[in-house]
Order: sequence, then structure tokens, then C-alpha cells
Amino acid sequence: MTITVKVSKNTMDEMNEFFEDFKRPKTPAYAVFQADDADCVVTLYESGKAVFQGMSADISANMWIERERHLNPNKKVEVKNSEQKTKQDKKEITVDPKVYYANCIGSDEVGTGDYFGPIVVTSTYVNKDNISWLESLGVKDSKKLTDDKILQIVPQIITKIPYKSIILTNKEYNERYNANTNMNKLKAILHNNVLLKLTGEINDYDYVVVDEFASKYVYFNYLKESPYVFKNITFMTKGEDKCLAVACASLISRYIFIKEFDKLGAKVDEFLPKGAGDNVTEMGKKLVNKYGENILKDVAKLNFKNTEKILNTNNIE
Repeated sequence: MTITVKVSKNTMDEMNEFFEDFKRPKTPAYAVFQADDADCVVTLYESGKAVFQGMSADISANMWIERERHLNPNKKVEVKNSEQKTKQDKKEITVDPKVYYANCIGSDEVGTGDYFGPIVVTSTYVNKDNISWLESLGVKDSKKLTDDKILQIVPQIITKIPYKSIILTNKEYNERYNANTNMNKLKAILHNNVLLKLTGEINDYDYVVVDEFASKYVYFNYLKESPYVFKNITFMTKGEDKCLAVACASLISRYIFIKEFDKLGAKVDEFLPKGAGDNVTEMGKKLVNKYGENILKDVAKLNFKNTEKILNTNNIE
């Protein structure tokens, strides 16, 4: 069990004193301390995030949740519980057979949660005749596919499934991201562009499905400055589970992302980690020490919090 609690400075101070005799000699990056508390490991980060892991995580966490409430009565306590999330994840996903077994165009993106690497958006067209074949490849369970499996099956998929993809490089992302253009607006623009391209060539479809990352109103509001907007869209949460065209779009996007990510690593002569965790920050520091700060403009998304940590002069050797 893992429970994460966001605590205030006064609670952090009490925790630091309370666990003084139980602290481990080594701590993870950006942690104030890591300590043993019976059958639980407690890690307090500089950000105020307290992570409780182990059999008695709930007991230890509840103590500090109550302490946070006592010390800061006017502040809502933020709590995340891994068991509750697992239960939510296991909720049955309702699939509409009218959509699943129809001729569909689907659109999805990858790379938005990775500090290094581009954003890739793809739209695909799947007709009824290809559904069984795609299921036999494992596309129906696309979330369970490893990168190695994706590299194996996507070359087969793209021989039969029409698609359009757009790659937004890190340099382009940094040039376009600003106070008026956030991540979701960029995604909406890219989705609109690939849908316009594919629907311009294919009109034998029943539905156009986009994996929902914003409400319908917000999505189209992002596109109010675009001269051409494709509007006949069905938005679906967890769309890759409900529509094979979205699943294919996700896999093709991931395939392209992996290839581009490898090219980026070769460019800087390093094995770049994915995601945006502490290991990514450490690699960012290494790249800045090696090539200078400007390298981040070409390989990273500068608005991520990693950039501030990387460019903190106290962190650069």
C-alpha cells in the first residue's frame, strides 16, 4: 500500500523532528528524509509530499493526516491512496458496440508526459474488415503492450491501416508554448490537423473518435483561431479501450515516439530516460554540464518543473 499526503511547512517540521531517530542514512533525491516506522517506510520530500509505503502505511499516514488537519484547519488535506486507485482502475469499461464495430477514424497522442522527446499525434482509419485482424495482434489490449511488442506489430499495422501523424519537436514545442498556448491547446491543434488530413482522403467512416483530454467546449475553444476545424467528433475517455482506431493511433504514435526518442539520444550521445522523474532531472543536469543550457531547448519541454531543478546553480556540478 502507498499513501501520499501533501503536508504544510509546520507539519513537515514536526515530522522531521518526530522521525529523527528512525531516519535512514541515505535519502532519495529531493527528499528531506526517509525513515522506518514499524512496517512502513516514510519519505518526506522538499515539496511537502509525504509518502507512506508498506503494510502499516494507512496507520502512519492517518496520524499525520490528522496532525495536518489540526495544525492547518482551514486547509484541505490532499491524499492519494494506491489501493483506491487500483479499485478505480479495475472498474469495468463500458464499450459501445455501435462504435467499436463501426468504420472509425480515431486520434490519440503520446509524449505529453515526457520531459525529453517530441509530442506525436496520429489519426487512423479502421474499417470493420480489419477488426478481427487487429484484435489478433493484441491491439484491443494496447495498454498492456510493451515498447518491444509495439516495435514488432506496428510495422504490420501500418501496411493495412491508413494513418496521418504529426511530430511536434521539442524546439517547436518550446517556441509555441506560452501564456496563451498551453499543452492542451497544442494537443487540440495537432489533433485537428491530423483529422483534417485523414478525413480529407477518407470519407467512408461512421464515427470520428478522439481520446478525451478536454471537454468538448474547451477543445473547440482552443481551436477558435484555427481557419479550418473538424467538428464531427465523438469524445471518449479511455478511448483506446473503446475504439480500435484510437488504439491504433496510440500505438502508431508510440512507435514514432520511440524512434524519435532514440534519435534524440543518439544526438546527445546519451541513453535518455522517459517520463519526468528524478532520473530525468539528473540526466538534464548532465546534458547541461556537457553541452550548456541551450541544449534543453532542442531536447526537452522547458515548461516542465524539471527545468527549474536542472538550472538551479546549486545542483550543477
